[in-house]
Amino acid sequence: MSAIGDCELTNASEDFQPDAMFNNYGASYQEQRMQQLMEQKQMKDFMRMFSNLVGRCFDDCVDDFTSNKLNEREISCANRCTLKNMKFNERIGQRFAEESAKMMEDQAKMAK
Repeated sequence: MSAIGDCELTNASEDFQPDAMFNNYGASYQEQRMQQLMEQKQMKDFMRMFSNLVGRCFDDCVDDFTSNKLNEREISCANRCTLKNMKFNERIGQRFAEESAKMMEDQAKMAK
């Protein structure tokens, strides 16, 4: 180590730890990349669900193609269909979360 003015210089090779530096960087990059992929998958899943919902409700509710507007029955049917499917998907999400929590709890008990 040598001093220049008020600064101390150390041998760079003493403090340099490439494994620690790159492993942390790699983990951070991998975590960010994994987060991006998860967000893309969630968006793709949401768009698929939305597209299926629109297609299903349109097929079930719209049958009069003589007008460029929906009639009252078609509007009512589409609203009921949308609400029913949204509640269905919400319930599936709740059940999935409950089962996932239970599985994690069971795994934690087994690890003890």
